[in-house]
Amino acid sequence: MFWYNKIQIGDYMNKVIFKISFSSICIALGIILPFLTGQIPEIGSMLLPMHIPVLICGFICGWKYGLLVGLITPLLRSVWFGMPPIYPTAIAMSFELAAYGFISGLLFKIVNKKLNFILSLYSTLILALIIGRIVWGFVRFSIGMIDKTNIFSFELFLSGAVISCWPGIIIQLLIVPILLLTLKKLNLLKNI
Repeated sequence: MFWYNKIQIGDYMNKVIFKISFSSICIALGIILPFLTGQIPEIGSMLLPMHIPVLICGFICGWKYGLLVGLITPLLRSVWFGMPPIYPTAIAMSFELAAYGFISGLLFKIVNKKLNFILSLYSTLILALIIGRIVWGFVRFSIGMIDKTNIFSFELFLSGAVISCWPGIIIQLLIVPILLLTLKKLNLLKNI
């Protein structure tokens, strides 16, 4: 019986080590990928390169890791490279990405038991994107209520959450499922 418990503990530790390592890789990718936009804020806010690793982390590692990766990544990038600006952009992005990681990890675990993989993947991804953008808008609005120099209107929300970033939303809806389906077909997600 002792050897059986030892195997269970070993499997658990392997999963934890994998999740910590994978989360670290996602943070690194979230910090590095925005360099593809040339540090130009307009292009970065249109293509949203930092969002993809956070979403993938949530799907693969679960809500706890996704939430932490989403919370940490924009703040680290802001402190190290000055982009996005810490206030109000990185703070609002931090909450938005934390919501992405949390929702994608939590909902996917629940929905994947009831629906097939592709349907649960897309439904979770779409809900995570919607809820994350609502959280972003709420945080930006709250900042505007506290700091009158950063007033945030509904028009600014629509512009920042949908209109200006629709290419990034399409990229997320294409790349995240393709990456996760590829990992599943390679049997790299079976024990996670």
